[in-house]
Amino acid sequence: MTSFDRRTFLGAAGALALSSGLAAGSSPASERLRLGVVGVRGRGDELAREFAKRADCEIVALCDIDDASFKKPLASLEKITPGKPPRLEKDFRKLLDDKGIDAIVNATPDHWHALVAVMACQAGKDVYTEKPASHNVVEGRRMVEAARKYKRVVQMGTQRRSMPHVIEAIKFVRDGGIGKVGMARAWILQKRPAIGPGQPAEVPPGVDYAMWQGPALDRPFMSNRFHYNWHWFWNWGTGELGNNGIHGLDVARWGLGVDAPLTVSSSGGLFVFDDREVPDTQIVTYEFPHAALVWEHRLYDKHPMEGLGFGIAFYGDKGVLTIDEKGWKVQDGAEAGGKATEGLSAHLANFVDCVKTRNAPNAEIEIGHLSTRLCHLGNIAHKVGRKLTFDAATESFPGDVQANALLSREYSSRFEMPSAV
Repeated sequence: MTSFDRRTFLGAAGALALSSGLAAGSSPASERLRLGVVGVRGRGDELAREFAKRADCEIVALCDIDDASFKKPLASLEKITPGKPPRLEKDFRKLLDDKGIDAIVNATPDHWHALVAVMACQAGKDVYTEKPASHNVVEGRRMVEAARKYKRVVQMGTQRRSMPHVIEAIKFVRDGGIGKVGMARAWILQKRPAIGPGQPAEVPPGVDYAMWQGPALDRPFMSNRFHYNWHWFWNWGTGELGNNGIHGLDVARWGLGVDAPLTVSSSGGLFVFDDREVPDTQIVTYEFPHAALVWEHRLYDKHPMEGLGFGIAFYGDKGVLTIDEKGWKVQDGAEAGGKATEGLSAHLANFVDCVKTRNAPNAEIEIGHLSTRLCHLGNIAHKVGRKLTFDAATESFPGDVQANALLSREYSSRFEMPSAV
């Protein structure tokens, strides 16, 4: 096994201060932030482009286990910063060892999120990490502990935390604009394609499959479980709840002003697809002291809820407020609302600013962990098939051996999360 030495509502895209554990004496990065991007296919490519467009950022290294993944981001970066190609690596640890890199952009699959982030903190790097924060509850808590111990800025990629229209809507809810809120709901309804049964196959040339699996247990290579489709298998992914549920649940938790649920239950299953492990239909109910929160997804149907394919709704005794990519509005209540605003560039700007100021970012890792924890709790309830009682102080299910075993995972012989960071 490998070993290593090494809450909170934000009213606007501004600052929590140093109370989150970022010491005033921590050295900020140079005026021009030097970034290394780990995982450059899909979201990593987009993040590399967006950071590169900033005059105060430079992409100095790209890392991916698949040589074929470098082509697109290299072409994109050449257009943005001609003649300054980043160096290429297949082992992210080389980026951590590079003292010239200030921060790591972590766009790996879910099973790598926490370990890359923790090791980056241990190496003295700040981290922008994609959602969900972690693959399981214990890993998420280790991320928070590492950020605090090594005094690192760690931002999770839930960009709605930096969208002005979402911030405005949440303030409206929290200020009593729709009265007393008894329930919030978040959902995504979409048609995803079948991926087929798949067969074990030879690993493609240029792919380091052992490094890709990393801390996950060994499974034979199958093309229908590799790029992106890993989301639908528990060994690597967290299902649609961790994939898109994190966005909706994060906003809903924020608006309700809650942290941990008292109980969680899940219904649903694989009712349409037969080529994956995670549920294609899932309804999760979280009970808090003064409100309920419900998540729902269907991966084969686009019929909207509240007129929206993806959305968040807050149900109050003076109206219903909904938020989606087009903005926010109130129904059955006061005339109020706002048009959609862009979020990713603002979220990245917030991260860069916080690296320099050592303030806590809008989606600081404890915020990210608490929201991601809801996803994990919903998936655990699905796996055990019954309602669970959760204790926030210990982040466990009192007396429930079966459910508690799912708070962490079994690791491979290559990497594992240390019990103490």
